[in-house]
Amino acid sequence: MLRMKNLSKVYRTHMIETHALRGFEIEVNQGEFVTVTGPSGSGKTSFLNIAGLLETFDDGEYVLDGVNVKGMDDSARSRLRNEKLGFIFQGFNLIPDLNLFDNVDVPLRYRGFNAKERKERIEDALAKVGLASRMKHFPAELSGGQQQRVAIARALAGSPRLLLADEPTGNLDTQMARGVMELLEEINAQGTTIIMVTHDPELALRTQRNVHIIDGQVSDLVRSAPTLVVAS
Repeated sequence: MLRMKNLSKVYRTHMIETHALRGFEIEVNQGEFVTVTGPSGSGKTSFLNIAGLLETFDDGEYVLDGVNVKGMDDSARSRLRNEKLGFIFQGFNLIPDLNLFDNVDVPLRYRGFNAKERKERIEDALAKVGLASRMKHFPAELSGGQQQRVAIARALAGSPRLLLADEPTGNLDTQMARGVMELLEEINAQGTTIIMVTHDPELALRTQRNVHIIDGQVSDLVRSAPTLVVAS
């Protein structure tokens, strides 16, 4: 599903070079739920941005669902991102002036789906996250956990092969965080591959595999399920 080999990412100013990733290697198989942990500044965000085709890399190889992305121009990366990926962020990123239906609709319009298909996708996605009856409500009328469920529905509506989640429970209390995590586990059980960055060790222990990053490198691969064969 996703493979990075000997990948490097360097941020440069006129005087300083910062190596965000160096010799970075990871493989995530179709259907896995993988958490990524590590201290602040370890390279987690750089990894997630590159995995999501939001940033380029300097050297190495990145293959996403059988497609080698090295050397792709912006438009090709954008097409691949829209076809393969879904994103969930810590801050929800909902548009306050739009109701839930229209919030989920926004990325589908960019994809060029017709009105009938968009409606079907939106209603199905909101039903999956338990908010079908509230699709005409606005974000301010929802709890934090419900807003994150809308953000998950927005990602699911595009039928992504890979879901990238950046601290999706970071702004939630413990009970809401567990509810969101249970929803992600259900989505994974239905076949969607998930990579989630988290600082929460309890959540990391619930997934099939935990990848720990330090100083831009994978320091270890910890498995929560002992029967899972981990590709390295």
